[in-house]
Amino acid sequence: MTTTPDLTLTTSRIIAAPVERVFDAWLDPAMLKRFMIPGEGMTVPSATTDPKVGGRFDLIMQVGENALPHGGVYRVIDRPSCIVFSWQGPHSAEGSEVTLDFAPAQGGTEVTLTHVRFASAESRDNHKKGWGSILAMLDIVLSAK
Repeated sequence: MTTTPDLTLTTSRIIAAPVERVFDAWLDPAMLKRFMIPGEGMTVPSATTDPKVGGRFDLIMQVGENALPHGGVYRVIDRPSCIVFSWQGPHSAEGSEVTLDFAPAQGGTEVTLTHVRFASAESRDNHKKGWGSILAMLDIVLSAK
């Protein structure tokens, strides 16, 4: 798959929870199963993490009978401000990488997600929708009492 290195997406959202709790959710497989939902009708039946630099995470996004494996390697874990990981999945380009920046904000935590390297503008735009849905679900999950 051809990679277009200059295609980047950035999206952010205020999550109604403290920074440490939002940060930790990204490293907890039980939490990943609850919020890594990029679209309607999807579930995450399986998630594993080895939350250390060089450690791997893997998850299965399921839609109907289709299992979509995703995973990557943690490159930076700087609690509670930043996580960087490679991103590998059925629609990912070689060298794809995600950076999550966490900052205290009015009402909770601002999460800024930057994803670099896509095969096409269409792939970037589809990922932007998916990451937006994931951040919205993270907010719902962490806001629930």
